[in-house]
Amino acid sequence: MRRRGSGISVVKLGLIAAVVAMIAVYLGFTKSIPFVHHYEIKAAFLSANNIKPKSPVRIAGVEVGKVMSVERAKKGDAGALVTMQIKDQGRPLHDDATFKIRPRIFLEGNFFVDVSPGSAGGKEAADGHVFPVNQTATPVQLDQILTALQSDSRQDLQTLLQEYSSALKGRGAKGYNASIPYMKPAYRDSAIVNEAMLGQNEHDLSGYIDKSGAVAAALDRNPGQLKALVTDFNTTAAAFARENTNLEAAIAELPRTLRAAQPALAALNNAFPSVRAFAMDLRPGVRSSGPTIDVSLPLIKQLRGLVSENELRGLARDLRPTVPALARFTQESVPLNKELRLTSSCQNEVVLPFTHDKIQDPKFPAQGQVFQEAPKPFPGLSGESRSGDSNGQWFRILATGGTNLITLRPGLFATSALPIGGANPPKQQGRPPLRSDVPCETQQPPDLRTNVGAPPEQHQIDTSSPAYQARYAEARTYAMKWLTQQLKTEGLDNQLKVGTQDATKSLIEQAAGPAGIAKP
Repeated sequence: MRRRGSGISVVKLGLIAAVVAMIAVYLGFTKSIPFVHHYEIKAAFLSANNIKPKSPVRIAGVEVGKVMSVERAKKGDAGALVTMQIKDQGRPLHDDATFKIRPRIFLEGNFFVDVSPGSAGGKEAADGHVFPVNQTATPVQLDQILTALQSDSRQDLQTLLQEYSSALKGRGAKGYNASIPYMKPAYRDSAIVNEAMLGQNEHDLSGYIDKSGAVAAALDRNPGQLKALVTDFNTTAAAFARENTNLEAAIAELPRTLRAAQPALAALNNAFPSVRAFAMDLRPGVRSSGPTIDVSLPLIKQLRGLVSENELRGLARDLRPTVPALARFTQESVPLNKELRLTSSCQNEVVLPFTHDKIQDPKFPAQGQVFQEAPKPFPGLSGESRSGDSNGQWFRILATGGTNLITLRPGLFATSALPIGGANPPKQQGRPPLRSDVPCETQQPPDLRTNVGAPPEQHQIDTSSPAYQARYAEARTYAMKWLTQQLKTEGLDNQLKVGTQDATKSLIEQAAGPAGIAKP
């Protein structure tokens, strides 16, 4: 009985409770939200291996989904088609993803699907994408192992074990133990070779496989020769078997040979970068050799025509008068060539080393070598007629060099402000010996070392003596008259005048003017 205004009736409340219970039971068993689409993919396997619906799907051991259904493949195809539902935490799965059916641990039982998501740069597989069988794998079952060991396989395995046992008899086991230290470098070098076989550029491996197919096709085109090769190889192996003692001795020498060859191989390996660089530099020339040959072929054809029998006869006839003269010239030029050889040798052995030598002077050290210092006086010589210094033809100033009188030779004197401490280079007593009967290339090169010699005879001048004053006045008068006559001769006496005053600093500044330019 319901009272008016009391709320929901008991019947409605029971219906709501039943619906909520049904929803809870559905969610508890299905673990999925109804009416919501989920990301599903399919994978084709050769065998389902007891994979069942609700089997886990894992990535790196983490469960990211479950198997929804297992169906038989299409009619005519072997295997099973497994549908899997993947959670968001297992996405993205790329189109190159792989799937493997693996056994679970003993406590879990059954199997699960182990997924590798694929490369990061790949395209994500769309919802409902079917992964082909070449991207799936199934575990090997015990019955497959037993099936593989058929009678012929078991017999071959027994033969292999018997031969291996025979190889280990006697010193075989010791030889195997002795070979173990060589396994590490062998495996290392094999790994290097395998890595090198991958190539350095894209499509190297595919190109190798393509060329290997071409080689295999070439071998297949000549089955008779291939058969003969196998037969001859059998004959060669039999010959080795007959000479097993000598072969054993040769193999015993192999370690020493390898030890001797390793430094040579290392040097050869170090030379490869240079050879590779040389080959790369040689490629443009090799590429251009083809067009060069094509261009040179017409010239070669013409040259072949020139050296043909008809042309050579005419050429020989034209050269017949010249050949004797050329022979006489060659014979008579032998003495000239000998002298040229001596001249060249003198230039290389004496003159050039001398020009690259350096003058050793402790007081005035040279700044450069002889070939650099020798041309330095030339600019001064080319400017000897300049008119801007005190020795020019327009200006001449009578100046004294000091009170130190130096006797250069009898009747020739000079003055200096300070006494001379020595003469460098000293006066030579004679020329260096020059022997015409000895080749220049064997003679001693010039010695540029200098030793300071004794100074010349010196005296202090008494400038207050009447003789000095009279001599100085005479020289002054002569210089002024000569300079006045030079100005008249050149027609410059109306522009330049000869002064009688001593040159002082103030007088020079007054003559130069405010801008530092001499007044006319």
